[in-house]
Amino acid sequence: MKKRKQLLYFLEKKLANDLNMTYVEIANATGYHPKYVLRMKKKFIKQGLPLKHGNVGKKPISAISPEEEEKIVNLYKRSNASIRRFVQFYNKRSYSCIYNVLKKHGLIAKKL
Repeated sequence: MKKRKQLLYFLEKKLANDLNMTYVEIANATGYHPKYVLRMKKKFIKQGLPLKHGNVGKKPISAISPEEEEKIVNLYKRSNASIRRFVQFYNKRSYSCIYNVLKKHGLIAKKL
């Protein structure tokens, strides 16, 4: 993120005519490609570019809902199948997703 702040600082100075660097020199100083610097310049002029990504702090759309998580936990508690068998039975989520839910709820014993 440090490089991005530096790039935005340079672009802000360049657009205010306070900086005597070319866009290629800005690209070399920040480590970005010159085409990317020009693209960022256009976005900076058009939108003002915030420093953080717009999806920061939002829950992913593919995240498992608390209701489905409870359903998985209840089904697994009632079954006597292994995790792999349970994943094949459930067949809506991946092995890692179900494993993480069960681990979160303390239903998986740690191996020694």
